[in-house]
Amino acid sequence: MTTSRVLVLDDEPDMVENCARILKRAGYQCLTATDPHRALALVDAERPDLLLTDLKMPGMDGMEVLRRARQMDPALPVILITAFASIESAVTAIKDGAFDYLPKNFSVDQLRVAVERGLRQRELQLENRNLREQLQGALGFENLIGRSPAMTKVFELVRKAARSDANILVLGESGTGKELIARAIHANSPRATQAFVPVDCASLPEQLLESELFGHEKGAFTGAVKTKRGLMEVADRGTLFLDEIGELPLPLQVKLLRVLQERQLRHVGGTAQIDIDVRVVSATNRDLREAAAKGQFREELYYRVNVIAIALPPLRERSGDLKLLAHAFLKRYGGDRVTGLDEAALQALEAYAWPGNVRELQNVIERACALADGDRVTRSDLPDYLIQGGVVRSQATSTLSVPSVPSDDLPLKDAKEKWMQVLETSYLRGLLERHAGNVSAAAKAAGIDRKTFHRLINKYQIRG
Repeated sequence: MTTSRVLVLDDEPDMVENCARILKRAGYQCLTATDPHRALALVDAERPDLLLTDLKMPGMDGMEVLRRARQMDPALPVILITAFASIESAVTAIKDGAFDYLPKNFSVDQLRVAVERGLRQRELQLENRNLREQLQGALGFENLIGRSPAMTKVFELVRKAARSDANILVLGESGTGKELIARAIHANSPRATQAFVPVDCASLPEQLLESELFGHEKGAFTGAVKTKRGLMEVADRGTLFLDEIGELPLPLQVKLLRVLQERQLRHVGGTAQIDIDVRVVSATNRDLREAAAKGQFREELYYRVNVIAIALPPLRERSGDLKLLAHAFLKRYGGDRVTGLDEAALQALEAYAWPGNVRELQNVIERACALADGDRVTRSDLPDYLIQGGVVRSQATSTLSVPSVPSDDLPLKDAKEKWMQVLETSYLRGLLERHAGNVSAAAKAAGIDRKTFHRLINKYQIRG
């Protein structure tokens, strides 16, 4: 667990030194400043857990420091200390948001108790904020829709896995809802009151991603103008979600493995070891075992993050769930104006193969609700590519309608994988042709983000 950090501000260096010594003996990390502007810079850069500040200081008094600090961090408890104790100043301080108020010549025990209570208050505020975010975002099972046997198994595994503190690997194609599963795991775990911190491992260059994950010290690299905590520190006692972990560069895989093994991290450019306690949930659409065999993914890291594996089925294998999902998205995007799907539209949705999975369905329903003239979505409100794709699927018995796949005697898993490669290649190439090579437009039509679309067309060596 990360040690709580207290920022001590006083224009008298002896007072700063004495308070810091007392608090360090009590097990806290201390940041110190004798200038209010320097202290506010530390609040912004270091995000301490508590601020202990003098009230009367030249240039800027403690009340102004209190107001500015709480603008940066509304949950920051501030304790004011002064030699000019009065009922009036105490009342004013509390009204302006101070947590506590100590007259100078306070005892060691008084200081320790006040800091202890202030840190507990911060912990409760952060827990309440996390709970509010969960309630507003519906992060539990209520946001996971499905009655198919495949999803019923997934839900049961999620319930069991959430109770433990084991690291979890969520597997599945793009658009199957891996982050929703990760959030449900967190919301149903003992860590539910703490932070859920998502990290997209494929979206940033290696150096920036290292800084985002582990934090950095001021001056560690060009542009590092101040010290910054990493997302792993932000997730302390909570859950860190590593999306697309298969795209993590090999050097960062080594560093991540060390952090997970030792439960300590070091800022980029720093020397101090920082204790952390995080539960890691990872997600990937790659076969990490195969990637490890090819030397593209560290085998030790694979076993570290894959204590429990949860495989999400693609939408085409979730018999009966499409209608449930379509109506859920209809309720979200149609509101009171668009309230239903006509039979022809539903048949077209059910005939389609959904290579973009649930995310693509969500995109299609949102588009249809925007275009619908009446209170029901009709077949004409659906995109042309979907209707054409549905025709191909419904005529799957025709060898003229389906791209050919090598007819070797293959195990079922390998055969399915080859079929999917053919389907995805044909689908992506067709989308690019219909959108004149415009990747952004094609990705939007597929219901996937531009980055994922780029990765797929590079994977299959498709050129627009």
